[in-house]
Order: sequence, then C-alpha cells, then structure tokens
Amino acid sequence: MQFTLESSAFKPHEEIPKKYTCEGDDKSPPLRWKGSPAGTKSFVIIVDDPDAPDPEAPKQTWVHWVLYNIPHTVNSLPENVDNLPKGAHEGLNDWSAEGYRGPCPPIGTHHYHHKIYALDTVLPNMMKPSKADLEKAMKGHVLAQADLVATYRKHH
Repeated sequence: MQFTLESSAFKPHEEIPKKYTCEGDDKSPPLRWKGSPAGTKSFVIIVDDPDAPDPEAPKQTWVHWVLYNIPHTVNSLPENVDNLPKGAHEGLNDWSAEGYRGPCPPIGTHHYHHKIYALDTVLPNMMKPSKADLEKAMKGHVLAQADLVATYRKHH
C-alpha cells in the first residue's frame, strides 16, 4: 500500500479553505494518513511554502508547521489540533513560534506542501527544533514520505 496524506478540508492541488489561513481562523487543517510501512516508530509533519515571498521569484521556503514524534499508532490529526498526541512535540515555524500558522502569501498563488515522514525511530526531545534541525535528526531514519500540495492566494 502506498503511503499517502490527505485532508477532508481540501483535495490535492485545490485551494486551501480560508479558515485555515491568515484571512480566516488560522486553524490547522484535519490530516489523515495511511499505508505507513512496517517498522514505523513515529511520524513527522512539516508544512512549508517554497514560493516565498513571490512565486515568480521565490527566495526561500517558508515554514508553517513542524511536528515530530507523532506516535506510530496515530493516523490522523483533527482540525485545529490543540492537544497533541502523547509524546508528540512541535518545533518552530518561521514566525519563531510553536504551532501551526496558515497560508498568508504576500503576492500571487503559493503552493503549500503538507509533508509527512514515517520514521524507523522516535527522536529525542529536541526542544523546539527548526525544520533544518529536525531534517538533520531524521536523516537515515525516513522509511517513507508523502506530500499533499494545495494552493492559496489572498482574497482581499
């Protein structure tokens, strides 16, 4: 079975609903995954935008959410998750804060990557790691990954 990530709030390559963005309630979307490989011990979720600040001239990948050590027994997160699964930790997004921050593109239509990684280990508590620190810690431990891409463009 293929490792996949989906959301009941939007389909792949569709627009993310406003309530999950800075123009709405900035809630994290519901996410569900299936097909994790045998030997999976934990999951990592990273949500980022490689089109920042302008899709016509991207300069950086903007990180919206970093979540790690999601237990292997968990296969979904509810909308606006406020109680993380036991053992899970959040890292820092590019607002230098923990937690989810939704799409808020300054210009154009951006692509938001909701990535999940199945790891063969449980990582140590890294005390609010950046995406780069987390990716370094994951190296050599990724059994599978999936990417749910959706778009957003500001409406005002």
